Amino acid sequence: MKTKETLNLGATEFPMRGNLPNMEATWEQEWEDNDLYNKRQALNEGKPSYTLHDGPPFANGNIHMGHALNKISKDIIVRYKSMSGFRAPFVPGWDTHGLPIEQQLAKKGVKRKEMTLAEYRQLCFDYAMGEIDKQRADFKRLGISADWENPYITLQPEFEKEEVKMFGEMVEKGYIYRGKKPVYWSPSSESTLAEAEIEYHDIKSPSLYVAFKVKDGKGILDTDTSFIIWTTTPWTLPANVAIAVNPRFEYSLINADGKKYVVATERLNAITEAFEFKNVETLKIIKGKDLEMMTAQHPFYDRDSLVILGNHVTLDDGSGLVHTAPGHGSDDYNAGMKYKLPVLSPVDEHGVMTDEAPGFEGQYYDDINKPVVELLKEKGALLKLSFFTHSYPHDWRTKKPVIFRATPQWFASIDPFREQILAEIQKVNFSPEWGKTRLYNMIKDRGDWVISRQRAWGVPLPIFYAENGDPIMTKETIDHVAELFGEFGSNVWFEREAKDLLPEGFTHPSSPNGEFTKETDIMDVWFDSGSSHRGVLKARPELDFPADLYLEGSDQYRGWFNSSLITSVATNGQAPYKNILSQGFTLDKNGHKMSKSLGNTILPSDIEKQFGAEIIRLWVASVDTSSDVPVGVDSFKQISEVYRKIRNTMRFMLANTDDFDPKTNRVEYADLRSVDQFMVSKLNKLINSVLNNYNNNDFSAVYKEVMSFITNEMSAFYLDFAKDVVYIDSADSHARRCMQTVMYDAVVKITKVLTPILPFTMEQIWKYLKEDEEFVQLAEMPGEENADDEQLLNDWQAFLSIRDDVLKSLEEARNNKLIGKSMEAKVIIFADDETKTLLEGLDSDLGQLLIVSGFSLEEMSAASSQADEYQNVKVLVEKADGEVCQRCRMTKTDVGEDTQLPNLCQRCAKIVHEDYPQAVAEGLE
Repeated sequence: MKTKETLNLGATEFPMRGNLPNMEATWEQEWEDNDLYNKRQALNEGKPSYTLHDGPPFANGNIHMGHALNKISKDIIVRYKSMSGFRAPFVPGWDTHGLPIEQQLAKKGVKRKEMTLAEYRQLCFDYAMGEIDKQRADFKRLGISADWENPYITLQPEFEKEEVKMFGEMVEKGYIYRGKKPVYWSPSSESTLAEAEIEYHDIKSPSLYVAFKVKDGKGILDTDTSFIIWTTTPWTLPANVAIAVNPRFEYSLINADGKKYVVATERLNAITEAFEFKNVETLKIIKGKDLEMMTAQHPFYDRDSLVILGNHVTLDDGSGLVHTAPGHGSDDYNAGMKYKLPVLSPVDEHGVMTDEAPGFEGQYYDDINKPVVELLKEKGALLKLSFFTHSYPHDWRTKKPVIFRATPQWFASIDPFREQILAEIQKVNFSPEWGKTRLYNMIKDRGDWVISRQRAWGVPLPIFYAENGDPIMTKETIDHVAELFGEFGSNVWFEREAKDLLPEGFTHPSSPNGEFTKETDIMDVWFDSGSSHRGVLKARPELDFPADLYLEGSDQYRGWFNSSLITSVATNGQAPYKNILSQGFTLDKNGHKMSKSLGNTILPSDIEKQFGAEIIRLWVASVDTSSDVPVGVDSFKQISEVYRKIRNTMRFMLANTDDFDPKTNRVEYADLRSVDQFMVSKLNKLINSVLNNYNNNDFSAVYKEVMSFITNEMSAFYLDFAKDVVYIDSADSHARRCMQTVMYDAVVKITKVLTPILPFTMEQIWKYLKEDEEFVQLAEMPGEENADDEQLLNDWQAFLSIRDDVLKSLEEARNNKLIGKSMEAKVIIFADDETKTLLEGLDSDLGQLLIVSGFSLEEMSAASSQADEYQNVKVLVEKADGEVCQRCRMTKTDVGEDTQLPNLCQRCAKIVHEDYPQAVAEGLE
């Protein structure tokens, strides 16, 4: 018999390499075949509920790394809650209406104008469903556990029905109205845009100072005087009807190089410098409020421009007098309404000037800047022209500039319940905490919500018009439309005439002939997704309202968090969520936004093929998502090394507990050795802390703590010296069973707490454990354990500190060629009285723990001058006396004392005699 055969060398079929790219799809299929999601739900029936409401990604294209970060984060939370005593179903959702799908069909050559709207919308429907299937497969490949067969989709008839009913409730409360107000308009999309659909990019704009001649100065100003206004949008001058001044400011009437102008006093120096005036004399100081109701002559139209008061006028730049076109700006509109000014907006849906702008009709708005400047020069009204670069709103889809354009639109009024919304925000918990301030300020400052869109693909506004144009929005008509949508889907709106969409026998006094028309605009897509609290949380019996958590990217403070809050408070009187967790964006490794055009995107599918989805999941757990997250391929290479450490450590413990039966071989805590009790206490502290961090949704803390325990406590210490016990001792020895008890429990508990993060790998490990549940996903999280033996923990932490000192001295001895491996060494520790007492009290073979062949503990006074000096100890390393035992590989002086086993030390000879007598009789090789 060979000596090696007398060792208890751990063996396991758990593979060293995960082969994740090839195996994950197989494991995913196994979960699906075994219906694990529904089995978990059945196990949790009757438990307290936890609802994480999935914010719907848009159904267009394969998922990107931001999707992966978001969905994996949700999956970690839901998996943890499901294993922690909660009924935590996860219903995934998709946002399906809107411009991007129309754009994709256009790219495919679909001619919208060559078919009926109903036919076109069916193509949009089919496209969206195909994209959902694509993204669903992507998410499932990431190991996301969810009710994939029953997602919520904003195009589903049952969802559209609830959305329309919610709209009807807002109508009943008087929150919905029609008005002509300036809104964000995208000529490139030919539609209004919500604030959440705006992004900002730098553009170069003209900076224009224009003279408006005084027409009626109310006895204060003469007609030989001009108001100086400043604008960066010359194309809006055809819509000018007023000049705004701030009532609190002082204005100077000046004579500059022989001409008289009015300018804000605090801007006089800047104006003088910009215009390079030579001689400036202040003739009079006038209060802004005293300029009110004066009139000026429009610089190139036969039209008066009224001087009005507005607190929006600042002294940050310009002249302190603001060109005012109520049809092209919200501040202008609000100020103009007080004076009943006309709302001119001489630009059509394509961005082309209309006949309301004589001389410029038929030209694209941006193209008339130059002709306007030329006309101002011709009229002698242009005072100064320059150019500057500044941030300007753009359509987030087409990336092209937007304009403010007054058009008849449908609005949701915020003012009537704004204070109630703000009060609800105060009740919500935010992580990070700054999210509360951000959302609060957005609601506090936001204007009314334009909810109509001039597109084809979306939920129609359920509004009819009488013969005289009066809108009809009654509970009867809206509820009837809602029921039709629920039965046939919203396409019925485009398939039937208005009279066939109204309740049978419906009449209206404004339609004596019984003729009706219907609204052609659709709802803002944010109204779609913002109604999910009604169409999903309240509609699905397995979910709760309000949700426990909404988790999305930080852009959703102006998007889904915002629209959901408004509609919920409007109709339910409360916020739809108890907690909001927001995450940063995924950026490239240089901190730049990922973009296909820049070629710096990383697709989850590419990482899955190279490393496996499990590596993406571990990366998600490792990063701080409270701010933006840079990521590159190197990030996944580093994480794959961490994964390898986890896998190899767990494999070592599986191998060395292969012959351990937890039901019969377990050693109770009281009977464990001191060092084993220490590791149990450390494990319990880890589990308690991990559970707490999961409860706080702090995955990165879970990741750091588990890795620290695996790397430092287990690999670098406990499992390092364990080989001298689990390999060498008798199979059933007390010391070996103690260590196996600790290792087995560590594998079970770590497997459970890592399942939300690494479900593929933990399920693979679970098959090699002797637990009752077939799948770890059907097991429960370990409970909190007692870890209060502070004296034990303190004593062993003190030992580990001394061990660090010993390791330094061993390293020095290696460098000096005194020893090779530590097992060739003898270590003498010289300790002060307190430290000596502590080490002796550990009741352990300290030489074994230090993995050296010889060890002694001496008084400090006996220290050799060659000893290395540390804080409480001195350490001397010598080459151990004796010969190397061929079984335990330690250098011992008693090797050969047993003549039958001449190559073994006495410890090993005794074990072989007891466990392998036949080998002794036949001779050991």
